[in-house]
Amino acid sequence: MEQRSKIPPGLPRENPTKSYWQDPPSDIADCRTTPDLPTHADVVIIGSGLSGASISYNLLSSEPNLRVVMLEARQAASGASGRNGGHTKPATYRSFSDNVHSVGAEDAMKITRLEQTTMEAVHAFAHKHQIDCDSHRCQTVDVFYDLEQLQAARESVALMEKLMDPQNCPKHIFHDGKTTAERFLAQDSMGAVEYESGSLNAYKFTIGILKLALQKGLNLQCNTPAIRISKSDTTNPNASSVLWTISTASRGTITTPKLVLATNAYSAHLYPPLQGVVVPLRGVVTAQRPGLSISQRSCGRGRLDTTYSFVHEGDFEYMITRPSRDQTDINSNFDIVIGGGMHVAPRGGLDEYGNTDDTTYDKASAEYLLQCTKNKYFNNIWGPDNSDGQCRSVWSGIMAFSADGYPFVGPVPGEQGLFLHVSFQGHGMVLCFSCARAAASMILDSGKNGEQDEAVDSSKHSMSSLDSWFPNCYRVTSERLSRKFTDDHLP
Repeated sequence: MEQRSKIPPGLPRENPTKSYWQDPPSDIADCRTTPDLPTHADVVIIGSGLSGASISYNLLSSEPNLRVVMLEARQAASGASGRNGGHTKPATYRSFSDNVHSVGAEDAMKITRLEQTTMEAVHAFAHKHQIDCDSHRCQTVDVFYDLEQLQAARESVALMEKLMDPQNCPKHIFHDGKTTAERFLAQDSMGAVEYESGSLNAYKFTIGILKLALQKGLNLQCNTPAIRISKSDTTNPNASSVLWTISTASRGTITTPKLVLATNAYSAHLYPPLQGVVVPLRGVVTAQRPGLSISQRSCGRGRLDTTYSFVHEGDFEYMITRPSRDQTDINSNFDIVIGGGMHVAPRGGLDEYGNTDDTTYDKASAEYLLQCTKNKYFNNIWGPDNSDGQCRSVWSGIMAFSADGYPFVGPVPGEQGLFLHVSFQGHGMVLCFSCARAAASMILDSGKNGEQDEAVDSSKHSMSSLDSWFPNCYRVTSERLSRKFTDDHLP
């Protein structure tokens, strides 16, 4: 792992695999608000995914006259936010015990509340602003095929219920294997845990936020890869602040006193101290047409009405259903989107770490994902394949993991004007939206003395200060930046 963590991430690749979510691309996919790149801005954000979009929206909601420029290497929202599995799933029970041990009970509880309220806020925001993104609040089930992990889940939920106020503690319901098969159609399991979740088209959601930010004055520059950042000489006593210069591949430079890296897996390319601290991980996702029998047996909205994770020794898969891409398909009115399968990749998936090549995907993982639905999880009820074939689409996306398992959000010590919003552990859909609110507060210095940033529509986040709700372990510190992956350390 140490060797994999030393591989430079480089820039996002040209011609990535076609994501199911980005077909067709948005009308702002190649947006350039101005023909030429501005030479200066109050804030420059690199990255147009959910992180960058949400930060820009918050900044401009708080300071309408702020000059905010966003640089994107490829098309808008074409990275992880446009390539994920469509889950808004606050599965904090899985890590709650470890969080208590690593960062203390207070931060562990803040993380749990943050994920839960972010899930709620994302769907509320989509509804309020009428973003057409298949936003769907629902229950989810984690189906266990490993008894040890099921027992660990019970113990972690018990600890969560012991430490947290009942009003703030997410409700978890455990089911035995028989009930899991009858109620959720998942076969031959040890049992399951059910809790509140949701699903959406994260690409369309992110595009929706970008459009709102554009209306507020965001200058978006797509197909403008940033290749290098540098800061002005800090020894000049007459300089009021540091200026950062961002050099692009072919469109010149832009300067700013405040630079935000919302670059996730690619962050070390621009800020080398993150090499080995934030490590890319390539994942595979498939979109499938369900078998004919399961199509007929599914319930709720005419399809499987919960989202899923399938937990087994050493790995898990994650799955949602959504309205069929082909509305003329008389055999099924929904698609299955399922990702994971890392454990069958070469060397147990080790070679996917440090891998930022989303122009292709691991073939073994893709084949496993196509087989596990019909031959494992729904083997007794899948039935014949759809006449148009099971596989609708396969693509890859690049996640980012940190050595300590937590995101980096906020100002970088010793680097005046540089802010990070990166490394969301493949779990960004229930983290980025609210962490962006915290980041915007830090950028504007509006989190001090009880001031609030009300840009994000979530009353549960209307608290007296960042410290009251934002996990301290997410902040950027010199000590955290010194933690690197080793051969004994896997995420």
